[in-house]
Amino acid sequence: MADNIIDFVPGSVGSDHSRRQAEIVDRHLPDGYSADPDASLVVADQPLGPSASGLSLDQASNAESIESSLRLQGGDMHRDIFKIKARANSLRRSATFSHQKPLPLGHPDDMSYPEQREPGGFRRHYLRRRARQRRMSGYTVVARNFIDFLDLYGSFAGEDLEDIDSEDESAITSTDEAEEDAEQPPELRPLLNRSRSSRRALKKGDATTTKTFFTLIKAFIGTGIMFLPKAFRNGGILFSSLTLIVLSLVNCGCFRLLLDCREKYGGGYGELGATIVGPRFRSLILASIAISQLGFVCAGLIFTAENLWAFLDAITPGDRNLILGVPALIALQTIILVPLALIRNISKLGPAALLADAFIMIGIVYIWYYDIAALSRVGMDASVRLFNPSDFPLTVGSAIFTFEGIGLILPIQSSMKKPEHFSNLLYFVMFLITIIFTSVGALCYATFGESTKIQVISNFPQDSPLVNAVQFLYSMAVLAGDPVQLFPAARIVETSIFGEKATGKKSAAIKWKKNALRTAIVGVCVGVSMVGASDLDKFVALIGSFACVPLVYIYPAYLHYKGVAEKTWVKALDVALMVVGFIAMVYTTAVTVSQWVQSA
Repeated sequence: MADNIIDFVPGSVGSDHSRRQAEIVDRHLPDGYSADPDASLVVADQPLGPSASGLSLDQASNAESIESSLRLQGGDMHRDIFKIKARANSLRRSATFSHQKPLPLGHPDDMSYPEQREPGGFRRHYLRRRARQRRMSGYTVVARNFIDFLDLYGSFAGEDLEDIDSEDESAITSTDEAEEDAEQPPELRPLLNRSRSSRRALKKGDATTTKTFFTLIKAFIGTGIMFLPKAFRNGGILFSSLTLIVLSLVNCGCFRLLLDCREKYGGGYGELGATIVGPRFRSLILASIAISQLGFVCAGLIFTAENLWAFLDAITPGDRNLILGVPALIALQTIILVPLALIRNISKLGPAALLADAFIMIGIVYIWYYDIAALSRVGMDASVRLFNPSDFPLTVGSAIFTFEGIGLILPIQSSMKKPEHFSNLLYFVMFLITIIFTSVGALCYATFGESTKIQVISNFPQDSPLVNAVQFLYSMAVLAGDPVQLFPAARIVETSIFGEKATGKKSAAIKWKKNALRTAIVGVCVGVSMVGASDLDKFVALIGSFACVPLVYIYPAYLHYKGVAEKTWVKALDVALMVVGFIAMVYTTAVTVSQWVQSA
C-alpha cells in the first residue's frame, strides 16, 4: 500500500511522475554528463571510486564514458536539473542500507586534539603510541641475552607462571584503575593508560638456530652436573657411562613425544594434559613440576652447606673444629634465600643466576684441567670399578636428575623462528651435553676412585688457594641458582591456593599472605634439607627417581598414547615406555629409601 502511494508523489525516487520529468529534461541535456554519484567520482585516466567498484562490467564500462555534470561550465548552477534524471534512474535504497564508513586515519585509542592540548598531552600521546607499537610487535620468549633466557622460567613447561604483581610500566594496571585515573586532573593523570600485561600472548618466535643452540645448552647444564662424580662412584665407570648414554637417547624420544603433542594441540605441558586427558591431569603435571623444583632447591641447599663447610674447614686452622655444622649452614642460607624468594619478577634474579652459571663453568673447566693433568701423571686410580652392584640404582636417579630439562623444552621451541628445525637441534645438544656430563663424571671418578666425594672439590688439594676459591664459587653458584629453581614451584603453589587473578597490587592482605606462603615454602625446603643432609647423593637420587621420572618418561608417553598415537605399534611403544618408567620409578625409589634407612 505504501509503495502505491509513493508512486503518485511528485519527485519521488522511481515514481512515474519523476520518470516523465526525466524524459523531458533529458531531451535538452548534453550527452555524456550525469549527476549520478558514481559519475561524480570518475576522473580521467583514474579508476572508479569505492561505490563504482561494485558495479557490473557493463555498468562500469558505461560509467567510464559518463562524466560528472560538475565538469561542465556552470555545473554547480544547473546541478539540480541533472539530478532530476539521476533520481529517476536510481534504485530506491532499502531501510537496512548502510554506507561504508571511510577507514579512520588514526588509531581508535589515539587522543583527540583537545586532549593533546592538556598539560602533558603531547607526551602522553607519544608514550601511548610507543606502548601500542611494542604490544603490536608481540612478545616472544627469545633468549637474545641471559635475562631473556631467565625469563623462560616465567613460562616454565610452557605454562604462564608470570606473577601479575610484577607487571612492568608498559602494562601496568587494570581497567578499574584506568577509570580512577581518568577522574584525576590532567596534570596528575598517568602518562600511559594502564592495562593488564599481555606479554604471554605469544607470537611467532624470531630466535635463530644459533641462539636456540646456546639457550638449550644453558637450560641443561646446571647444578646437576656437580652430582655426577659421586654418581659414577655409585654405579661404576662403565655402567654409569652407559646409563648416561641410554638415558640421553630415551630422553630424546620422550621430548619428541611431547613435541608431537604440542604440534597437534598447542599450549604448554599442563595445558596439553588438560586438553588431552582433563583438568585433573594438568594439576598432576603441575604438582610434579612443583615437587621436582622444590627437590632441586633442597639438594642445592645441602650441596651449598656441605661445600661451605668444607671450604671453611680448609681455610681455618685445625681439622674439623668448626662450631657450625652442615645443618646450621643450611639454616643460615634462609637469610639470603627468603628475600630472593619474595622477588616476583624473575628477570630481576638475572645477576644472581648469571653468577651461578659463570661459577659452574669455572668449576667445570677447573675439573677438566686438574683431572686430565692428574691422570696424565699417575694414571687411573686402582679402586675404579666398571660396575658397582650394590649402589647402581643411585646412579640412575642421579643421572635422571642431571638430565631433567623438560620444563624448558616447550618455551624454547616457541622462541624459534623456524621451530621445524628444533628437533634436530635438540638431538645435537643432547649429544653434546651427554659428552660433557660423561666426561666430568668419568674423569673425576677415574682420578679419585672410591674416595670421590659428593662435594667433589673437596677431593682436590685443600691447601691450594685456587681450589678454595673454586670451592667457594661452587657454593655460591648453587646458592644463587636456588631462587630461580624455586620460582616456578612458588608460583604453582600460589596459584593453586590464591587463584590466578588474586593480586597484591590492590590488596595488601593478599600480598602479605603470598609473602608468608613463600617464606613458608623456603622454611619447608630448609627443614627437608636438614633431614636429607645425612646423605646427599641418596637424596638427589630420590628426587630424580620419584619426581623427575614421571615428568620425563611417564606423562609424555601417556599424552602421546591418548592424543596422538594412531598406529598399533606406536601405542605399544608408548605403553612400554610408561611401564618401564613406572617400574624404574618404583624400583629405584624403593632401593634408594631402603639404602638410606639402612645407612641411618
